[in-house]
Amino acid sequence: MSDLLKKLVEILDVEEIEANTFRGLSQDLGFRQLFGGHVLAQSLMAAYKTVESGRFCHSLHGYFMRLGKTDQPIFYEVDPIRSGHSFTTRRVVAKQGGVAIFTMIASFQRDETGYSHQVKMPDVPGPEGLKSELERIREIQAKIPPAMRENLTAERPIEIRVVDPVDYLQPDPKPAIKYSWFRTKGKIAGDDPAIQQAVLAYASDFGLASTAGLPHGVTFFKPGIQVASLDHSIWFHRPVRLDGWMLYAKDSPSAAGARGFNRGQVFTRDGTLVATVAQESLIRQSSRDS
Repeated sequence: MSDLLKKLVEILDVEEIEANTFRGLSQDLGFRQLFGGHVLAQSLMAAYKTVESGRFCHSLHGYFMRLGKTDQPIFYEVDPIRSGHSFTTRRVVAKQGGVAIFTMIASFQRDETGYSHQVKMPDVPGPEGLKSELERIREIQAKIPPAMRENLTAERPIEIRVVDPVDYLQPDPKPAIKYSWFRTKGKIAGDDPAIQQAVLAYASDFGLASTAGLPHGVTFFKPGIQVASLDHSIWFHRPVRLDGWMLYAKDSPSAAGARGFNRGQVFTRDGTLVATVAQESLIRQSSRDS
């Protein structure tokens, strides 16, 4: 496991400070506020620590209520709503400074067999030969605001390669469909499914909200554009390991009322559908710049 990936795993894990209460570290990725996937992943880890072994998260649904701060720890309060014969349900509230910034409900299931089917993976070019998102951002780093430049151009534990990338600074309108490949830089040590799912939850927030901006020719680099996750849901269909290439197929069926709705499907390289994601995001031109 690379040092960057090891650090990510350590950050996404949370420390129990009393019964059903946990503390997590923050991290600044250059987005001006705490990355939504960060809080999502830590909330999932906090919930897992209150669930009996042998049960795995099959779905989670979260709401972002306030922007998180990158210079403060996050405290997670877990409500053990129900522990049934087949399913376990947990509610998590994430707080900073005593104020709730995020809430999530997650359901866990014991391993069962049953019917199985899935959609076919889209036929798109593979990751070979594609530039990484980091390479593309570094090409325009001179035009990134100095306060954001260091963090946005830093090495990352997850590599992302977009199949049909847009020009960050001068994007043309295009259909609201986006395909990207991603993988961890190295293998996550051990076989803990909780951390695998947590890293997938973390990665699922990269590039999803921006899908709604594609038909309008906007990116988060455009002055005055405000983009933030409002909610985020994940359904985990099958076990996953993230050290191999995964295809993240995203689309945005609708945008209205300053909200963009985005969907995503995560496939392994061999075409196995492992997770489905849905998110509504805020996407607006701020009044001071409009």
